[in-house]
Amino acid sequence: MAMTGPSTRPPPGAGSQPFDPAPPKTAPPSGLRWLPFIFGAGAVFWLVQLAQFAAVVAAPAGRDQLRQAVLSAGVKSDVSTFVWVEVALVFFFVVAAACLHATAYFGLRKHRPWGWIAAVIVAAAWSLILLGIPVLYVLVRTSTRRAYGIP
Repeated sequence: MAMTGPSTRPPPGAGSQPFDPAPPKTAPPSGLRWLPFIFGAGAVFWLVQLAQFAAVVAAPAGRDQLRQAVLSAGVKSDVSTFVWVEVALVFFFVVAAACLHATAYFGLRKHRPWGWIAAVIVAAAWSLILLGIPVLYVLVRTSTRRAYGIP
């Protein structure tokens, strides 16, 4: 028996599913399928850089090279503390870069707005050395933003 008129059903509560089905996801244009793989390659690049730097820090000869580089730069105070602060900063920035690239990769693969945001941050950082300008241009186009749910 069909009811014609207003529903007597209460509205959905917080955290419950809405009555109407979600609108279907729009697939991104086929010209953007390559985009996540650029950021995946960037994540691999930074992980390789992290492994190489970790090998330098782990080897006594590598630590001596770092210490000599700091001494030749003119640091006269506590050299070992300065080296460890430098090592910590490099690890932080390399891990942050790898995480941002991975976030962009997985977010763009799932067509999520947070993936687009991470990709724009990464492309803006790479544009400082002119490499990210073409990717940044593709990301900020209206069609790309709409494909990832950004108005």
